[in-house]
Amino acid sequence: MPPPDSLPIDTVTKLYRDHHGWLAVWLRKKLGNSFDAADLAHDTFVRLMAGRRKEGAGAEPRALLTHIAKGLVVDHWRRRALEDAYLAAVARLPAPEAPSPEARTLILETLHAIDAALRALPAKTREIFLLSQFDGMGYDAIAQRQRVSLSTVKRHMQAALTACLIAYQVDAP
Repeated sequence: MPPPDSLPIDTVTKLYRDHHGWLAVWLRKKLGNSFDAADLAHDTFVRLMAGRRKEGAGAEPRALLTHIAKGLVVDHWRRRALEDAYLAAVARLPAPEAPSPEARTLILETLHAIDAALRALPAKTREIFLLSQFDGMGYDAIAQRQRVSLSTVKRHMQAALTACLIAYQVDAP
């Protein structure tokens, strides 16, 4: 059963019938292949159905579909960049140390969940977390660089680590 504030199914059906082909072509031009384009076209309509838009797509349904699809394209490229970076790191490992294909899939799913959790954080919290975890800076150095107190750095780190832990636990089997 659709959410109470979602579009009626006949409205979505008409939008799909009238605009799916156009959207798939538009996405194919953006992505360079028809397979990803088909997936994202489908996801665009799923996102539309899951949204809370009782009033419909308005006078410009293609504008709404394009808006949704653009967000999905950005997410697609972000996911692809994360996967490419992970696979490049794995490729540098000696064969006996490389994770199995199943483990790689689980690791990538976890990385995507953590990435989404970090993107949802306030910019200052995310920046402090990245300075600590990826630049290797200590909390004192981060406090000086950000011109904040040590307790503020600790508070931001606690929030970021909690978000990552929750993302990991939600995504874990």
